[in-house]
Amino acid sequence: MWKPGEVVSWRGIYRERVWHVQPTLVVKDSPEELVLTLLPETECSAEETYPTGKQNGNRRWDFKDSDWKLEKYTWRTNRLLLIFEPEKFYSTIYFWNHERNDFLCYYINFQLPFKRNNNSVDTLDLDLDLIINPDFSFEWKDEDDYQTAIDHGIITPAWIQGIEDAKRDVFDKLERRAYPFDRKWLNWMPDPNWTPPTLPENWNQI
Repeated sequence: MWKPGEVVSWRGIYRERVWHVQPTLVVKDSPEELVLTLLPETECSAEETYPTGKQNGNRRWDFKDSDWKLEKYTWRTNRLLLIFEPEKFYSTIYFWNHERNDFLCYYINFQLPFKRNNNSVDTLDLDLDLIINPDFSFEWKDEDDYQTAIDHGIITPAWIQGIEDAKRDVFDKLERRAYPFDRKWLNWMPDPNWTPPTLPENWNQI
């Protein structure tokens, strides 16, 4: 188990190579969940067009091999709390505007179940997202990207089934206002002694 305050790299791994990496700090680590925070001013790295948004850059299915370039960037504005549960095809992310401490939304990121790899947590974003507003209304995000990834054979039938199971799990919890939608973390603040981390050594080793 990692200890609170330790730096753990949150990485997206595609075709056996890092697609993005965002250093995070450990908030909680237990057999039931891993909770991390991503702070503004954190040094990150990603495929060079990734930070500007999908509409302005390449999508993963545009790359037939490992032929992309990584570029450093700085995470801005929002503070994130990320909740990873073992074997789940999603993570739950709390978004705050860091300066104002305004809670913005719950964000369901559909992804491969996470794996621990030395000082990193590795997964792969599967494009589809669900934004849940503070009043628990919701909207889907990137449905077209998700379907295109399916059409290109990037997202496999097994992953599709994992996402369908994840949807049922999320909406069951949402209907019951069960954890993590029980407002448990809404007043959480990072340790004031914590500072935004930089990219650790060997962050790009698989």
